[in-house]
Amino acid sequence: MALEIERKFLLPEFPAALIDEKELRIEKEQWIEQTYLAIHGDQELRVRKIVDPTSGEAEYTHTFKKGHGIAREEVEYAISEGLYEQMIATHQAVPLMKKRTTAAWGDRRIEIDEYNQIELLVLEVEFASVAEAESFVPPAWFGKDISSDKQYSNKKVWMELQNR
Repeated sequence: MALEIERKFLLPEFPAALIDEKELRIEKEQWIEQTYLAIHGDQELRVRKIVDPTSGEAEYTHTFKKGHGIAREEVEYAISEGLYEQMIATHQAVPLMKKRTTAAWGDRRIEIDEYNQIELLVLEVEFASVAEAESFVPPAWFGKDISSDKQYSNKKVWMELQNR
C-alpha cells in the first residue's frame, strides 16, 4: 500500500494576488464529486468523478485510505464510468463537490480545494517523507495547519452533508 504524506491548511482566502504576481502558477483545475461508500474508524472507501472543466473529460477513481494525520496508507485506481454510476446509484448519497486548483509554488505543487456546499478553502501540500512534512515551514498565507484536525476531513464534511 502506498503512503500518502500531506499537510493541510485552512486557507483564509483564495490567493488571487499571488497568481496575478506569478508567485503561483495554475497548472490545472478540476471539478470533483466525491462519495464515501464505507467509513469505519480510520478507514474509508470512496469513489470520485473528476472532470476537467476545459475539455469536459471525466475520469473515475476508487480509493481506500487508512490512518489519520499527515501520513496515511492509500490505494487508488481508475474505474469505469459504468462502475462509478452503479456504485453511486446503489449508495444514493449526496456527493461532496469541490473545485480543485493545482498550482506550482516555487518548487512545490499545491492543491487548493474550494468546497461548493459549504464555505471552506483547504490547501494541501504533499511530501516525499514524514520528516520533510514535519520540517516544512509554511508561509503565513497558508493559514492554520489542520493536518490532524478531523473536523476538516473530507469524510466528516461529507457525513454532515448527508444529514442536511
